[in-house]
Amino acid sequence: MRAAADLLRGLGRYGAFVAALLRATLRQPPGWARVVQEAYQIGVRSFPILFVIAGFVGTNLALQGWFALTPLGGQRMVGMLVSLAVVREMAPIIAASMVAAKAGTEMASEIGVMRIQEQIDALEVMAVDPLAWLVSPRLLGIMLVLPALTVLSIFIMVGSAWAVCVWQLDLTGQVFLEYAVQRVRPMDFWYGELKGAAFGLVICTVSCYHGFHCGKGPEGVGRATNQAVVTSAVVCVLLNYLLSEIMYGGKG
Repeated sequence: MRAAADLLRGLGRYGAFVAALLRATLRQPPGWARVVQEAYQIGVRSFPILFVIAGFVGTNLALQGWFALTPLGGQRMVGMLVSLAVVREMAPIIAASMVAAKAGTEMASEIGVMRIQEQIDALEVMAVDPLAWLVSPRLLGIMLVLPALTVLSIFIMVGSAWAVCVWQLDLTGQVFLEYAVQRVRPMDFWYGELKGAAFGLVICTVSCYHGFHCGKGPEGVGRATNQAVVTSAVVCVLLNYLLSEIMYGGKG
C-alpha cells in the first residue's frame, strides 16, 4: 500500500510539473535560436552511439530473419521482415533509448547540479521562470530532433541489413529492396515520426523532473540521473506498445 501511495504521489507531482511546464512554454515561448541550439546539441551528441547501435541492430535483424525464414523457404522475404520491424517498431524505440541514455542523463544531471547549487532558486529570485528558461528549449529541441534521428536510424538499420544480405547471405540487393518496400506504407513513416516526438516529450519531461526534484549533494544528483534513465526507458517501452496498439492493432 505504501509503495502504491508513493507511486500515485510521484505521478501527481510529475503531472503538476508537466502542466506547469506547458503553461510556462505557452506564456514565454523560447527563442528559435535556443531551440535549434538544443536540438543540435542533442542530435550531434546522440548520433554517434545511435549510428553504431542502429547498424548492429540492423545486421542482427537480417541474420535472425534469414535463419527464421529459410526453413520455410521464405528467405527472399527477409527485406520485408526487416523493413516492417524497423519502420514500425525498432527505429523509434532505439533512437529514443540512445537519446535517453545520452541527452536524458545530461539534462537530469545538469539541472540537478543547478538545483543543489541553488542556481534555480537564484533564477526565481530574479523573476525568471526556470521552467521556461531551462526546460522549454530542451523540450522543443528534443521533439524536433528525435523524429529526425528516427528517420536516420531507419536508413542505417535497413542499409546495414541490406549489406549483410548482399555480402554475407548471397541475397541480391534488388530482391531485398523489392520485398522491403512491399508492405511499408507512407503512413508508417508518419507513425514513426509521431512516436519519436512522443518519446522526446517523455524523455525531456521525466529527465528534467528528476533533475528539479533531486536530493542534496552529489549522491542526490546521481540518484536523480539514474532514476531519469530508468523511468524514461520504462515509460517509452510502455508508450510504444500503447501507440502501436492504437496505430496497428487489428489492422496488420
